[in-house]
Amino acid sequence: MRIGELSRRAGVSVPTIKYYVREGLLPAGRLTSPNQASYEELHVRRLRLIRALLDVGGLSVAGVREVIAAVDDPERSVHKMLGTAADRVVPRYEHPGDEPEDSLVAARAAVADLLARRGWHAYPEAPAAEALAVALAALDDVGHGGFAEVLDDYADAAERVARTDLDYVARNVDREELVESVVVGTVLGDAMFAALRRLAHIDASDRLFGTER
Repeated sequence: MRIGELSRRAGVSVPTIKYYVREGLLPAGRLTSPNQASYEELHVRRLRLIRALLDVGGLSVAGVREVIAAVDDPERSVHKMLGTAADRVVPRYEHPGDEPEDSLVAARAAVADLLARRGWHAYPEAPAAEALAVALAALDDVGHGGFAEVLDDYADAAERVARTDLDYVARNVDREELVESVVVGTVLGDAMFAALRRLAHIDASDRLFGTER
């Protein structure tokens, strides 16, 4: 297909496609003449992935390039490839001071203990582990450190959701579609799960405290 058709099918403008090629995110088309190139289905899939990483995942061009490199590396396992993509879409937090507060130090220890206790194959320095530690520290700072007592209940629910997520992702066999599913599923799946959680809150609150219909 010509670049115009690629643009229509992928919903990406021609100048943007050329920019992605220059940045090394999209492979160049096969030259059919000095001024013409032919594109294939792989270009459509790659553009979908790039747009998912940029628009849904919120990655920078440099971040997209890192994920693309993982997709294109045949030596990298599917697990490590998906890990690269997932790590990039998890918000990264930095402590404003030179040293972390006591609550954050304790929260990091609690997260490391959770990972070890449950036998999760994740490392305490992972972006998601740090995000959890920051959340626990924030809860403690506002007087709700008791949430740590129900951390395993949350972990039980997270395991079930994760299995559901990966069962869905595993339906795709193409590496680019796998990554796209992880990115879209992580970002939009978080939003969907948050909405479901709030709906469940309404129901649970009514059952526990509701006195009127």
